[in-house]
Amino acid sequence: MQKQNRTVYFLCQSALIAAAYAVLTLAAAALGWAYGPIQFRFSEALTILPALTPAAVPGLAVGCFLANLGSPLGPVDWIFGTLATLLAALWSRSLRHIKVRGVPILAPLPPIICNALIIGLEIACLGDSGFSMSGFSMAAFLPNALYVGLGELVICYGLGLPLLYILEHVLQKNSHLKTLFPQN
Repeated sequence: MQKQNRTVYFLCQSALIAAAYAVLTLAAAALGWAYGPIQFRFSEALTILPALTPAAVPGLAVGCFLANLGSPLGPVDWIFGTLATLLAALWSRSLRHIKVRGVPILAPLPPIICNALIIGLEIACLGDSGFSMSGFSMAAFLPNALYVGLGELVICYGLGLPLLYILEHVLQKNSHLKTLFPQN
């Protein structure tokens, strides 16, 4: 594939992943599940995609930023939510080759860990006067990190890993589709 075509594929994949992430998050928001300490964002199932394509890394970050524009937590969530997603995507990408029976079993862990820690901290530090580390307490952080982490665990392993398994099998059986997911 020519370099120009690879760039177009990369940008298109990133844009599609960003759009899917944003739309799925907004669907969860409509149910009251997207923001706050207890989150079940359907979009987090897509955080497994860096195991398939490098285009998922910027796609997930942009999608998260766009989705968080509607967050009641405001600009703090735009920054820290996007940072958590970007770090998790980069980390997941680095774990793609660690497989058990052909499945990158560790790839869903980074979104769980990054979101539990970063979003748990964000929620714990948000008070009536805005974001402040002076308002931090371990008693507020631990339950928030636990709730966010559990929601991520359910979605990333319950939906994300099966999604990856299905996508990998579809790609194996349809070799012409492999050009859509270059493994660079």
